[in-house]
Amino acid sequence: MYQSCDRMSVTALYRPAHRESVDLIRTALNEKKLVNLFGRCRVSYDGRARSELPAGNRLVVCKPDGATLVHTAEGQEPVNWQPPGATISCRVADPELIVESQRTSPQETLLIAFAYVEHITAYDVEMSASLTIEGTEKQLKQTILKHPEQLESGFEPRATERETAAGPVDIYGRDASGTPVAVELKRGRVGPEAASQLSRYVDALDAEFPQSDVRGILVAPSVTDRGANLLHKNNLEYQQAQPPTE
Repeated sequence: MYQSCDRMSVTALYRPAHRESVDLIRTALNEKKLVNLFGRCRVSYDGRARSELPAGNRLVVCKPDGATLVHTAEGQEPVNWQPPGATISCRVADPELIVESQRTSPQETLLIAFAYVEHITAYDVEMSASLTIEGTEKQLKQTILKHPEQLESGFEPRATERETAAGPVDIYGRDASGTPVAVELKRGRVGPEAASQLSRYVDALDAEFPQSDVRGILVAPSVTDRGANLLHKNNLEYQQAQPPTE
């Protein structure tokens, strides 16, 4: 079923055939529209790591800036995603509808395979003006750089956005004993994804410094139980901190 609402600039398809979905997605992305798909899909990621998410009912959001988000019924964070700048494509690979997001630097592919789509919508959206937020990760980073003792006594920052094989580390430094430390900063409540991200950074630095037992510290206002369990499992540390508001 096809519906259109000119007042809200929304195009919607209910239980579309895969070919109908492909036509709408391609047109919407070319016109810089926001696309939402809800249906049963499996998800696979291949890049700095590999992951597989079995079939389930999920919401997929494709944004005009190239970002792709996969949401379940739980939590505020997507379970899989690609950041802005990725290239989104779609095709029919019978019996599935494939939505694929690719990056080249680093090389990453997020593949979402729908068994069926229950509902798909395309929206005209306005690019928002710059958003001013008090208490940003940047402010938190500056606080630690100016006052490293607030992280821990003897910590010495060496670099910010320090490149590794797994991506840039927010703050790289050495502790009082000279051990390499990767510090990941988050301005909100974090879960398993943030713990996994930090773990990848630590693994990458371990490969660079095989004679050192690299430490990883996640700094955030709060952490979920699953996030805390994963930190503990991977021998990573957590420090509670709020970004400054001044």
